[in-house]
Amino acid sequence: MKITLKQNSNIQNVDFNNLKFGAIFSDHMLICKYKNGRWVEAEIMPYQPLPMYPGTQALHYGQSVFEGMKAFKTDDGKVLTFRAEDNFKRLNTSAKRLCIPEIPKEIFMEGLHEILRLDAVWVKAGDNFSLYVRPFIFASGQCIKATISDEYTFMIICSPATTYYQGEMHVKIEQEYTRAAKGGTGSIKAAGNYAASFYPTKLAREQGFSQIIWTDAKNHEFLEEAGTMNIWIRIDDALITPNLDDTILGGYTRDSIVQLAKDMDMKVEERAVSVSELHQAHQQGRLKEAFGTGTAVSILFIGSITLGTNKMILSKQEDSFAKRLKDRLVAIQHGKYEDKHGWTTEVLSSLTPQ
Repeated sequence: MKITLKQNSNIQNVDFNNLKFGAIFSDHMLICKYKNGRWVEAEIMPYQPLPMYPGTQALHYGQSVFEGMKAFKTDDGKVLTFRAEDNFKRLNTSAKRLCIPEIPKEIFMEGLHEILRLDAVWVKAGDNFSLYVRPFIFASGQCIKATISDEYTFMIICSPATTYYQGEMHVKIEQEYTRAAKGGTGSIKAAGNYAASFYPTKLAREQGFSQIIWTDAKNHEFLEEAGTMNIWIRIDDALITPNLDDTILGGYTRDSIVQLAKDMDMKVEERAVSVSELHQAHQQGRLKEAFGTGTAVSILFIGSITLGTNKMILSKQEDSFAKRLKDRLVAIQHGKYEDKHGWTTEVLSSLTPQ
């Protein structure tokens, strides 16, 4: 792997106590090209603009997929990745769905660890800090015919992160617009999925909401996701999250919470959750709490859910399952609690060639 080091780091210009999520980038990036039917050698270089022609296919037909993952620093200075193997597999699942050639494991993993070695100083210690890692692949061939590209670019960039949202979220149940339909791309991380969600989310924010809860495309009867997060509700002492299908992205924070809840002897149900069940549980005083899970947010508390003109306010629980689960998850990610499931991997320091 060819490596060109940045001579003067930008880190001294960054206020880590006032980070805007996703707007600041670390010193290096990885780039790897697919040409003539194969991925060539990856290269790491200083973070910089990309040369791109107007006919680049990703700009016209949206052949682009990505992942979101994080690296964390332990109290003794080690850098840990969290569920990187799963992110690698999901990136290739997404790529396959959009006719993008799958990235080889050695390119992904070696590139990931090398860039984290180089930019380890950007991974700040402390439970509220992490380094958000964005691997992505896009069609980089030139052609404006609606067809599969014959060239692709794989990249990894990194962005220091702290708390995604401040405080609680207040959400509305969306019953007009749809995030995903059966047979579509809702279960993968396609760039276009997110672009299509921006307009209804903008409308919701203009009405004073933080995010929306997506419902099924057919009848808007069942809960699917909360913005870009998986949705959870607690009815009595049961934690419930919609079961996965091709309209819901299977988040690895979601998967981790399913496992941790079982480890902590909580009752977990992965099943369809209807809007009427949610409303009825609130009326009966059985809806105890709701939260979203995702890489960027970890676990985010929901303070209210609005259905039409009915605002369901959720009071804080002294025995909050969400808080217990978040504390356990964060402790594992930062190496403070035993990782019984092999989710974390240490990034080993090494001398990197110039």
